[in-house]
Amino acid sequence: MFSYRNIRKKPRKRGVKNDRKDDAYGESPALDQLMKDGTSPVESLGGEHWRILHGDTLKLIKAFRPGIFDALITDPPYASGSSKPNERNRTTNQKYSSMKAENALPDFDGDNKDQRSWTHWMAEWLYDARKACKKGAPICLFIDWRQYPSITDALQWAGWIWRGTAVWDKGNSRPQKGRFRQQAEYIVWGSNGPMPINRPVSCLPGVFRYSNPQNRIHVTEKPLQLMKDVIQICEPGGLILDPFAGAGTTILAAAEEGYEAVGIEVTDAYYKLGTDRVRFALESKGIADGTQEE
Repeated sequence: MFSYRNIRKKPRKRGVKNDRKDDAYGESPALDQLMKDGTSPVESLGGEHWRILHGDTLKLIKAFRPGIFDALITDPPYASGSSKPNERNRTTNQKYSSMKAENALPDFDGDNKDQRSWTHWMAEWLYDARKACKKGAPICLFIDWRQYPSITDALQWAGWIWRGTAVWDKGNSRPQKGRFRQQAEYIVWGSNGPMPINRPVSCLPGVFRYSNPQNRIHVTEKPLQLMKDVIQICEPGGLILDPFAGAGTTILAAAEEGYEAVGIEVTDAYYKLGTDRVRFALESKGIADGTQEE
């Protein structure tokens, strides 16, 4: 079976820059090593240890070579605005942001499905994503309480083993008299079949406490440190897939922590914003340079 890791030299240590430009591990993950022959995204951009593909996840997820990813960690569109069509079909800014119109961030695609179609869509890409992941690879999916039952169904329909749920405690939330605060989102996690107990990964916490990021560039952007914590579920130096790259937070976290990462983003604005963010952030820390476009 093809394995991207088999063509790489031994992984660098987390947080250690690799200064050798000719080192195979120091290059951006190449498309011909990731994707089946005759397939390619609309465009892609990458640097040392990372790449983001521009295109539709449903199409691109089928194009990956089998068994190449060590983990799948992503924050998919929740499509959870409301059960009423007139509310569900609002823009993502209207559903998830309180910013004034003049300060609004770009809207993102794929968030207007009803629960049944969303669950079907989730199961479809999760099925193909499982084929692209190694046996035992962990998966982490962010979700809110409204779509929690559906995402656990979709995960299992696609053949993954559901292993549990971690909590992201956001702290601050709008109080509602006589009700519990809705201050948490959830990380549904599982694995592609049996998960070896002897993996070189320590015990991770079940609750992560981080406030929403300030000065975010995506409507539903997650804190960078939160993603750095969550990706520790992957074996050191592993190749992580994020099918909904958005602001590039998972990709950036992976690159800074010594992993490799491949993302997919369909929305034009966020493909540009995400790739720029990752590139500039890594360059400013001296971790990566030599951006490669294909």
